[in-house]
Amino acid sequence: MDYATSFGRIIPELLLTGSGLVLLMIAAFGGEKASRLVSILAAVAIGAAGCLVIPTLANGVEGEAATAFYGQISADSFSAFAKLLVYLAAIGCLMIAPGFFGQRRAMKPEYPVLVLFATLGMSIMVSATDLMTLYIGLELNSLAAYVLASFLRNDSRSAEAGLKYFVLGALASGILLYGMSLTYGFTGTTSFAGIRAAQEAGLSTGALFGLIFVLAGLAFKISAVPFHMWTPDVYEGAPAPVTAFMSATVKAAAFIAFARVFLVAFNDSYTTWFPILWWLAAITMVSANLIALVQTNVKRMLAYSSIAHGGYLLLALTAANPTATAGMLFYLLVYTLMNIGAFAIVISVAHQAEERQYIDDYTGFGWANPALGVFLTIFLLSLAGFPGTGGFMGKIYLLQGAAESELWWLMVILVLTTVASYWYYLRVAWLMWMKNPTSDGQHDLVITPFPMRLALVVCVGLIVYTGIFPGAALEFARASVQGLGAFGGGIVGLAP
Repeated sequence: MDYATSFGRIIPELLLTGSGLVLLMIAAFGGEKASRLVSILAAVAIGAAGCLVIPTLANGVEGEAATAFYGQISADSFSAFAKLLVYLAAIGCLMIAPGFFGQRRAMKPEYPVLVLFATLGMSIMVSATDLMTLYIGLELNSLAAYVLASFLRNDSRSAEAGLKYFVLGALASGILLYGMSLTYGFTGTTSFAGIRAAQEAGLSTGALFGLIFVLAGLAFKISAVPFHMWTPDVYEGAPAPVTAFMSATVKAAAFIAFARVFLVAFNDSYTTWFPILWWLAAITMVSANLIALVQTNVKRMLAYSSIAHGGYLLLALTAANPTATAGMLFYLLVYTLMNIGAFAIVISVAHQAEERQYIDDYTGFGWANPALGVFLTIFLLSLAGFPGTGGFMGKIYLLQGAAESELWWLMVILVLTTVASYWYYLRVAWLMWMKNPTSDGQHDLVITPFPMRLALVVCVGLIVYTGIFPGAALEFARASVQGLGAFGGGIVGLAP
């Protein structure tokens, strides 16, 4: 394979890299006045990168024809779907940012540049077919996310969130890298295909420890219980657009990377990691939903909601079959739209100092701002999994995949925890529509710039569309899963 061919298969990443460097120079020399221009150009660059991966998704490229740099990175249909999802979420987060930073006069041109480089890191993550490539993408994404979390330098909460995220993230990265070094030491390779081939004679004790450390490191990135301790504090303290970015985009990329590592590299050790993921999924679904019930801060509630949805997605990884994996991709798409939309309205309600972050602050919001009230209600209903929304169809597909692998107890847990989640989602909707505002003019300062309104309309439209007509998105997800290369013999594994 020549380098020209390899470079041709990573054109989206090259475009993001070049754009990031150019915009970095514009930000450095243009000052704060360049913020709007840099944001627009960053969104255009990410959108252009998305257009470049559409042919791969449409043509379903897979196998050896989709690899680059001697198997270090993949340009298959699975990574194409993941990239489109990440790019869509990144653009959405750029669109809702002016509504937050503009009110505080804190919009800096560095923000879209950091989002662009974080997106580049995630693009590499979801395409990685080698442990070293995965680690490079993950760290590029993480380093940008650490800075984004502490972006409001004069806000003690933001600084605290960035510090906590950095310290715990560095610990998780160390654990992950140690697991990768053990895997390399006992298999002799870092490529996913090579690791899988090395397991033909069984998984050695050293490689088993490597698997466990890799799983722990990735579990931190997806906020699985008990590796979730950073999530509520960081989500609450970080600027709301950054919280939306981390809860939607970063989580989606982490799940895609998780799927590729365990459904390809450690595929033949399914019976080894199955019980670990089973318990992670069960504990995450139960714990996160129970803790969310008592939250009074909206951002913390959405943080635990994000952890709970991670538990639902872990169900798909535990099932480890094509139906469940396609359901995971579909659910990630819907979850991204729901979260970005919900946080956009949180930004509007919170106003300048983010003093209105509590659930009681939404009392009477629906009648004061009918359009935003309806939008937030749709997002909450979809997060809860009500029929007619994309969230409902996503859970149906997850349950179908789980049924194929006979994960009956996890299915029961998913259904029961979903019912429990109705309380904290519908409590907000009830306050919005069934109670009057606690003071006159309580919701007069709600600001929604045009980019934010456009993002809200797109998110609502796609959530309703995927809830009523899910076929097209699901077919793309099913076709993308075939590019993963792990399902050549059908179902990867059935629950023992």
